[in-house]
Amino acid sequence: MQKDLFLVTLNSSYPHSSFGLRYLMANLGEFQNRAEILEFTIQKDPRDITEALLRLKPKILGFGVYIWNAQETLEVVSLIKRISPDTIVVLGGPEVSHESESQRICQIADFTIKGEADFLFYEFCKDYFVEGKLPDRKIIAGALPEITKIKSPYSLYSDEDILNRVVYVEVSRGCPYRCEYCLSSLDKSVRSFDLDLFLNDMQMLLDKGLRQFKFIDRTFNLSPTTCTRILQFFLDRIDLGLFLHFEMVPDRLPHEIRELVKKFPPGALQFEIGIQTWNTEVAKLVSRRNDLEKVKDNFRFLAQETGVHTHADLIAGLPGEDLESFGKGFDTLSALRPNEIQVGILKRLKGAPIARHDKEWQMVYSEHPPFQILRTKNMDFETLQVMNRFAKYWDLYANSGSFKNFVEAIRTKASQREDQSFFWEFFELNDFLSKRYSQSYGISQTSLFESAYIYLKEHMNYSDEDAKALILKDWSVTGKTDFPKFFKEIVKSETPTTPRSAIPKRQQRHLAGKQEVIN
Repeated sequence: MQKDLFLVTLNSSYPHSSFGLRYLMANLGEFQNRAEILEFTIQKDPRDITEALLRLKPKILGFGVYIWNAQETLEVVSLIKRISPDTIVVLGGPEVSHESESQRICQIADFTIKGEADFLFYEFCKDYFVEGKLPDRKIIAGALPEITKIKSPYSLYSDEDILNRVVYVEVSRGCPYRCEYCLSSLDKSVRSFDLDLFLNDMQMLLDKGLRQFKFIDRTFNLSPTTCTRILQFFLDRIDLGLFLHFEMVPDRLPHEIRELVKKFPPGALQFEIGIQTWNTEVAKLVSRRNDLEKVKDNFRFLAQETGVHTHADLIAGLPGEDLESFGKGFDTLSALRPNEIQVGILKRLKGAPIARHDKEWQMVYSEHPPFQILRTKNMDFETLQVMNRFAKYWDLYANSGSFKNFVEAIRTKASQREDQSFFWEFFELNDFLSKRYSQSYGISQTSLFESAYIYLKEHMNYSDEDAKALILKDWSVTGKTDFPKFFKEIVKSETPTTPRSAIPKRQQRHLAGKQEVIN
């Protein structure tokens, strides 16, 4: 049959795959044979995307809209409706599920489906293709789908997806917490898929060759029973060489989960742990609940007794948080030695309850995606601009795993300060880099190494020989052979190679650098 129904999205980059579109396809029933998934990236010219879509002569185009592709999707939808007004455009996704009526893209498109559209989109297609009718309203909403009746999308991951892209999986939807900066705060409960069927799907993906699994459950360890069963499933197959990513509740790590986690080899597990703020008053303002003593104990356990790669999140720009408070929280968290600290800047997600603080805390956000905070009562625009650069340079140096010794040298210098603040010590590096580079993007790795070398000599009083030696230790972890000329004379001719691994390169660098760090 001629394809005339296309499920479309613009991913942030090629390695990402659209989980949502695969759910829609899996639940299209009898309309699957006339449908096709088309994935582009936000880097592609909107005119070229429009040309590719209209060449197919579609009857219906369904677009998945997210915060990272909202602007680019708007451009594509605008072009389509100008050039081919009879083509039916249906929107869905989190970015258009709230405040829909006021959004330009929803006004231009023919229809918008709010919330989980697994069944709603099927009903839309059935009405159109079978009954020959369209809804009498632009904004379509309905009840949450019964989760056990949703057909799984995992068979729709192709061999190319499994080989070259991030494959997302989930065993539950929803979140029991009410953190106001997150859309999951609107969920009424956590709903779980049938665990036996889910594990059958995971075995199918393993049989097809998948070795990296990214779970998108907001609270993977909420149910110890489910969590331990899934961990045991993968532990029994760990000899395949697996990498598993989970989002974890920070203060929930009971004995049975701990015992299982300890059995996984180093680097096989990655836990994303949302802290967001260490300021208890700020946490209360945004309805964030964490038992901080349990959080500390869990981080110590993960760092000292397991090979788990920990990725912790902090948010700058929350109502009530100033730079001093953020710095204290950063220092507390960094002392617990997570492998990565993701410094995020607050974004205003449409529909998120945090909007209730706008007036009292003078919260001003950008009008354009990703809708970042521009200023608050406690952080002015200039401070938040500095924090944007801090976040980027922290990611390039500390989170990348390529500068373990350099970052450890900064940590050591911080211990000699009167305030012993790692945050403020790195803040000084941030100031140096901000003056050295006109922007924090597009900087080559070689340039970053050269900047580190200069910083060691000019700001940390390292001798030329010691600075070169430290930088060389970090450079050796990257596996590169095109050594920078400023220390070429001390480079050995042979470079060790590492075997292929399912563990992503970033995490491999953290593992490799762990043994190399200068004490």
